Amino acid sequence: MMRWYIIQAFSGYEKQVQRALIERIKRSELSEYFGDVLVPTEEVIEMRDGKKRTVEHKLFPGYVLIEMEMREDTWHVVKDCPNISGFIGGTKDQPAPITKVEADRILNRINKGADAPRPKTMFEPGEEVLIIDGPFADFKGMVKKVDYEKSKLSLTVSVFSRPTDVEIEFTKVEKTV
Repeated sequence: MMRWYIIQAFSGYEKQVQRALIERIKRSELSEYFGDVLVPTEEVIEMRDGKKRTVEHKLFPGYVLIEMEMREDTWHVVKDCPNISGFIGGTKDQPAPITKVEADRILNRINKGADAPRPKTMFEPGEEVLIIDGPFADFKGMVKKVDYEKSKLSLTVSVFSRPTDVEIEFTKVEKTV
């Protein structure tokens, strides 16, 4: 019976660990006892150099998920892989799988992120933001409404000492400190 396990990888080596595990599984002749090997990521939209870019963001830096049937021989295939500290949960000699609910939550978040990238910064009504692009650049505004599907904010901006409602994209504002 295959279950999901979490492996702690050296920081920054998650993708290398994923590739190494996939290669080791192929060479071990135990592939029937393994499922997916995942580095949980999601797409995030961020602004760089004034341009909107979609960037891959690790959900759990330093961790790799593996679906496997825990046996002595499969445990050694994973444990002996370079750049791995070990399994998370259970004991050193007997790793514990994550629950089905936890695994489903992580997998759903990965799949949801693949469908539609989310903004790097999350906004809430009542928050103050600085407009960095467009006709209202350098104005501060108060968030009235957040539309994550369209990636737009409804703001109230003071123009000539009068409150003015403005709709603006997430990428054209930044949070004030």
